[in-house]
Amino acid sequence: MSDDVKSRLKAKGLTLPSAPAAVANYVPYCVVGDLLYISGQISKAADGSLIAGKLGADLTVEQGMEAAAACALNILAQTNAAVRDLNRIAQLVRITGYVNATPDFTDHPRVVNGASDLFVELLGDAGRHTRAAVGVSSLPANCAVEIDAIVRIKD
Repeated sequence: MSDDVKSRLKAKGLTLPSAPAAVANYVPYCVVGDLLYISGQISKAADGSLIAGKLGADLTVEQGMEAAAACALNILAQTNAAVRDLNRIAQLVRITGYVNATPDFTDHPRVVNGASDLFVELLGDAGRHTRAAVGVSSLPANCAVEIDAIVRIKD
């Protein structure tokens, strides 16, 4: 893992979790050429606890942002498992954030900012990305947020 990212994580009081294993018939990541596709990562904190609930009913926007940040850390953990060095991240190309929300909740972009902001803080310009923030009626295990990613990697 990159010393730069390690030191930025440490400065923020964060730890890169172990890469979560797939829980069904899929792989957590797949490398095609110089692109790394990362399956959806749910809002599971580094201590293994699940940040669960529905935005607009059970959770505040700030709690949703924390859930999205947990997803971002899991994406970085999968990236590290795939390429063994976060210095190999050339660019975080795209994320899609799914927010477990009530029908009248409209702050999906603010929730997903929890991930976007953390990526930029940890990766600098390589963390700037395109994205979509989508509200959904439910997510696995009632998690608050799920995010997938596409990362361009370098040799």
